[in-house]
Amino acid sequence: MIGRDRIAALIPHAGTMCLLAEVTSWDDRSIRCRATSHRDPANPLAVDGRLGVASGVEYAAQAMALHGGLSGVVGERPAAGYLASLRALVAHVDRLDDLEGDLIIEAERLAGEAASVSYQFNLHHAGRLLLSGRAAVILDAGKA
Repeated sequence: MIGRDRIAALIPHAGTMCLLAEVTSWDDRSIRCRATSHRDPANPLAVDGRLGVASGVEYAAQAMALHGGLSGVVGERPAAGYLASLRALVAHVDRLDDLEGDLIIEAERLAGEAASVSYQFNLHHAGRLLLSGRAAVILDAGKA
């Protein structure tokens, strides 16, 4: 397993914006992470004490960035990452902050390498699908 300190060293998110707690598994095509920050009242994505399910996209984006760093696709920690598009986004709940257990975030690379990649992602809680979709991500877009 890979813990939060190593995660923070691989993604362009710092402090409380680093939302993932650990990587439970990964390979060249996919990653599975665990998060507990959805229960934190100080979560930087919360609005008026609520963490809407759309915030799950950021959890997935961090898992994607982390996968790029671990798999060597990115090569080094990117300065920034940008969601270029979201497709087939389906939410099965309204919010994340009221879930007592851990979030499980899974992402699978569908295509691309280096600065431009696309992933399929899912967020689960206690075996229940919360959010799913596909995302295209551009890393270090300012340098391209």
